[in-house]
Amino acid sequence: MKISSPSYLKHHFLIAMPHMGDPNFAQTLIYLIEHSADGAMGLIVNRPSGLSLADVLEQLRPDEPPAALCQSLPIFSGGPVQTDRGFVLHPNDWQFQATLSLGELAMSTSQDVLFSIADGQGPERHFIALGYAGWEAGQIEAELADNAWLTCPADDSILFDLPYDQRLQAAAARLGVNLSLLTAQAGHA
Repeated sequence: MKISSPSYLKHHFLIAMPHMGDPNFAQTLIYLIEHSADGAMGLIVNRPSGLSLADVLEQLRPDEPPAALCQSLPIFSGGPVQTDRGFVLHPNDWQFQATLSLGELAMSTSQDVLFSIADGQGPERHFIALGYAGWEAGQIEAELADNAWLTCPADDSILFDLPYDQRLQAAAARLGVNLSLLTAQAGHA
């Protein structure tokens, strides 16, 4: 008898199914930063918060006016957990005070990454979010079994290059799925 090891979804997208009832996750695309037997952590990548990097910098560096480019850099709502904490995804060739390597990507949580981006000296490709989405051990597996999510390997071009309102459909299209053709009713055969 062959024993199979669990399949974890780190560096995958979670695509919310149309029947997702939780308003925190309805119509979301989530980048999974970590997924293991202990649980999972991810960032919603298609829900802007209405804040810009300039708004955040006004709090972090009140004596220094933010550069004009900061007005056009959106901050996203990464999820309902720790909504006052910032997370920045960027290519792994950048290191800051608090940077975690995720393979091709990295995640930084220290203020220096924001200052570097604001000053035009940081990574050009970046995604900035406040808060994250978290799941306890076994929770995401149960949601997958209930058909709450589709999954596919993450694509950096969807994350960094597409407008936020095109990301969900683009990820689904990688699977050959048109979400608008799916019903909002869930079921099991």
